[in-house]
Amino acid sequence: MNYNELSAEEQRVIADKATEAPFSGEYDNFYKDGTFICKRCNSPLFSSESKFDAGCGWPSFDEDLSNAIRRLPDPDGMRTEIECANCGAHLGHEFVGEYLTDKNTRHFLNSLAIRFIPKDRELPKTIHA
Repeated sequence: MNYNELSAEEQRVIADKATEAPFSGEYDNFYKDGTFICKRCNSPLFSSESKFDAGCGWPSFDEDLSNAIRRLPDPDGMRTEIECANCGAHLGHEFVGEYLTDKNTRHFLNSLAIRFIPKDRELPKTIHA
């Protein structure tokens, strides 16, 4: 498949399921209106309206866009891994039951796995798997 070209570090996070260091990502302390998309395939994942400051060091969202992510048991047996539903890119993890928002869900993402598209710009075409 001809997905977007990734840097070595993006490849490490997205394909090899690594996690970037907390408080190091571009989108941790980032609050503009728009849509966050998958860096590998351009699939829309999260609206900026669902982003909140969880204080964890990674961009956090309490709601994904409809059918945007796939949830899988993490190999550690304790967490839920989230992937792009279109291309399988590793995004981060989902936690339920922390009561940080009314929706009681926190998706924390690696900034290296996503890209922000401002509200006034057209979303790029999704590269389908």
